[in-house]
Amino acid sequence: MAMVKEQFGSLVFDDRVMKASLDGKAYASLKKTIDEGKELDLTVANAVAAAMKDWAVAHGATHYTHWFQPLTGVTAEKHDSFITPAPDGGVIMEFSGKELIKGEPDASSFPSGGLRATFEARGYTAWDPTSYAFIKGKTLCIPTAFCSYGGEALDKKTPLLRSMEALNVQALRILKLFGNDTVKRVTSSVGPEQEYFLVDREMYNKRKDLVYTGRTLFGAKPPKGQEMDDHYFGVIKPRVAAYMEDLNEELWKLGILAKTEHNEVAPAQHELAPIYTTTNIATDHNQLTMEIMQKVAAKHGLVCLLHEKPFAGVNGSGKHNNWSIATDAGQNLLSPGETPYENAQFLLFLCAVIKAVDDYQDLLRISVATAGNDHRLGANEAPPAVVSIFLGDELNAVLEAIENDAPYQGTKKTTMKLGSDVLPKFNRDTTDRNRTSPFAFTGNKFEFRMLGSSNSIACANIMLNTAVAESLKIYADRLEGVTDFETALHDMIKKTIKEHKRIIFNGNGYDDSWIKEATEKRGLCNYRTTADAVPHILDQKNMDMLMSHGVFTEAELKSRYEITLENYCKTVIIEANTMVDMAKKQILPAVSAYAADLAESVGKKLALGTDIACKYEKEAVKKLSILCDKIDEATDALEDALVKIKSAEDIGEESEMIRDTVLAAMSELRVVCDEAETMTAEKYWPFPTYGDLLFGVR
Repeated sequence: MAMVKEQFGSLVFDDRVMKASLDGKAYASLKKTIDEGKELDLTVANAVAAAMKDWAVAHGATHYTHWFQPLTGVTAEKHDSFITPAPDGGVIMEFSGKELIKGEPDASSFPSGGLRATFEARGYTAWDPTSYAFIKGKTLCIPTAFCSYGGEALDKKTPLLRSMEALNVQALRILKLFGNDTVKRVTSSVGPEQEYFLVDREMYNKRKDLVYTGRTLFGAKPPKGQEMDDHYFGVIKPRVAAYMEDLNEELWKLGILAKTEHNEVAPAQHELAPIYTTTNIATDHNQLTMEIMQKVAAKHGLVCLLHEKPFAGVNGSGKHNNWSIATDAGQNLLSPGETPYENAQFLLFLCAVIKAVDDYQDLLRISVATAGNDHRLGANEAPPAVVSIFLGDELNAVLEAIENDAPYQGTKKTTMKLGSDVLPKFNRDTTDRNRTSPFAFTGNKFEFRMLGSSNSIACANIMLNTAVAESLKIYADRLEGVTDFETALHDMIKKTIKEHKRIIFNGNGYDDSWIKEATEKRGLCNYRTTADAVPHILDQKNMDMLMSHGVFTEAELKSRYEITLENYCKTVIIEANTMVDMAKKQILPAVSAYAADLAESVGKKLALGTDIACKYEKEAVKKLSILCDKIDEATDALEDALVKIKSAEDIGEESEMIRDTVLAAMSELRVVCDEAETMTAEKYWPFPTYGDLLFGVR
């Protein structure tokens, strides 16, 4: 335990280091910037830069980088050394406040969605002092925002920070209405649970689809998958346990609060969960976590797959975004307390979330829209593409009582008695968990389960923060200045429940009847694919809301539309081209070779005598030959579909053509190739099978 305490945050320029290395005045000024959003003084920046450099060099760092999150979905960094020429021909180690607060990476090769012309290369990175700097390898990494020469946000962090500020402003207005004038700041916090697969690196390298796309594009179902439910929470295999141990150490050094680890449902699938922290820091930490998971896997001869659906027929991987809001005094504003019916402040914040999710369900769906996540949403282990809220029995009863002006009967505490005196007795929770719900209340937070495992959590939290800020703004506008606050408050809560109860569903989200009810009776959105969802980011109500809180400009929203659909199209096109390549160069030759060898065997056996039937071989050759023709035809059809999409006039039309034609052609090619795999002798099949990959790590 002592070693873990010493190790934790050892590579982070955190509050402990800042307090020890800065003078009192500089430290106090920096803390005001971090805690209250006050503007940073350049003299303080110089002091911080000097202390940061000395600390980093003492830990072996030779370079620094402005670490940022462009719209690629991954992180970016350009390394500069600390060395500066000295008059005597040597070098000195320097790092100024100017270098700390601003960098100038080339922005020309990052996605911009039309925010800047290709020839306009200049971009700026700006230090985010609310997220601690850290050391990775021999480089000091400084978390930053990234913008264009014209000031438009070219990253995920800038809108996230803006959304957090919007939520803070409106939440403070509400708290003042309840007589709380001492709170200085309200922040959202997140704990993202991260699911992933581990496969053997040698097997991975033999599969072009995994190397090029991160998922298997072909693969017949093995005799055993996850049917026995024996992997979930099962004993962790030694090789995986060693990986998890090293992963924890690397994360802890960077101050990442990795807490829980276990086997997930599918074979070779696992999960890591952190402790909650402020949303922008949680976003930085999750990006680092994904990077480090893959680096540590390589040291163990493994590959960490973060694709949402790397294997068909078994569970995919999500990232559950546990979201809450709290004051700087530590009060969780989504904690109902012992008597939620009497907790008016909690009920108003709860209603703000309900209203936000209902009004902007399309934005929440858009925030998790990727080609990979389209394969996962609606499958048996993931929420449907329809957004709904699960509240549980107690809160549901509270809201029903308020809506109907009826007395609330309360929920009786139930003591769990397990039938043996040696086992402890404990109170059962007032509500069960609902793992089929996209947006579930889990005690003092909401769990947004629709995120894919490779998603940046920034996008979902931008939309969630801002939508809730909008609800709070509407409430504050109506409640400020009323003469009878309690009556107005009660009426507003009641009105919200009546108008937005359609979004609340406490049943089985996997049931087909729910999808029908949600869309036909309740009028909820059901955007099955990225191509269906993303255009709605430009709906006027969505643009007006996001722009009114200063989270996005109109140009930035249009750029997100372009970039998201462009990424979707490129992803599917790469997958389709990979399928064509594998079918032509690997699968067809393998199946054809096996059929030819069987045919040759038939010829040899028939030469031995007329009484030999060779029924098995003849039937197999016939079936394999037919399959070869079908594979060839399906490959040609996929190539034709890829050619046709080149005629699309814009990215919207291209995405629709991919959804309607390319994906269907890919599916048809896969079906015949997977059938061929089941009929081809193992030694002929050109790459590792599902059985090899899912059960190959021991």
